[in-house]
Amino acid sequence: MTLPVFIDAGLAHRGEAGELLAPEAIAHHAVTVRRMQAGEQLQLSDGSGLRITGTISRADRSELRIDITAVEVEERPSPQLVLVQALAKSGRDLAAVEAAVEVGVDAVIPWEAQRSIVRWPAAKAGKSLAKWQHTSAAAAEQARRAFVPAVGELVRGTDLAHVLGPNDAAFVLHEAASQPLTERLQALQAKLSADPAGCARIVLIVGPEGGIAEAEIAALRAAGAQTAVLGATVLRASTAGPVALGLCQAALGRW
Repeated sequence: MTLPVFIDAGLAHRGEAGELLAPEAIAHHAVTVRRMQAGEQLQLSDGSGLRITGTISRADRSELRIDITAVEVEERPSPQLVLVQALAKSGRDLAAVEAAVEVGVDAVIPWEAQRSIVRWPAAKAGKSLAKWQHTSAAAAEQARRAFVPAVGELVRGTDLAHVLGPNDAAFVLHEAASQPLTERLQALQAKLSADPAGCARIVLIVGPEGGIAEAEIAALRAAGAQTAVLGATVLRASTAGPVALGLCQAALGRW
């Protein structure tokens, strides 16, 4: 059984032994919210790969002290998994981010597509972005990850094509595509077997409820992206990304 994980970006690297005074935010969550007590085990992380395992030696509202038993620094997997998630109504975009983090996404990019119903006006974009970042951090803690996936700045319309790099494998999830994502991933896996450094990121692009505009698809194709279909059914914006990420994890042999 895995131990509960508490994440705080301000957590400092520690040696293999000794005592750690947990940051205030972690202490509050562990003692006040989770009701943890002395003698229980837990893990702490800075959200950037550090994972400290220890046993609580003192737990009260004023402080949380941990006897460290192990320290490790995890490496980020390669290739990275990136989800470009179009803004969606009824909180489905946030639901997609939450599930994607649980599945193992490494980064998320919010996309205000041409046909997105939801918009982020400049005056409110910062608040909306912060909500996505909070969702990512909370989901990472829930999934007991040592990495909090970064949430990039909002991208609008065809500007998304500029996000793609020459060493990316980008797939636009589209119901009218002729080739399944599973086949695209098989071809990519064959490429990676021959050249493990041949792909830095797998970028999965999920459009809005109204679909991706032709101009956006054309721009993405010009930047090297391929279209792919998930299956015979049409998935909601909150479902498509996490499903595609699961297929990637299986194709890469991580699951």
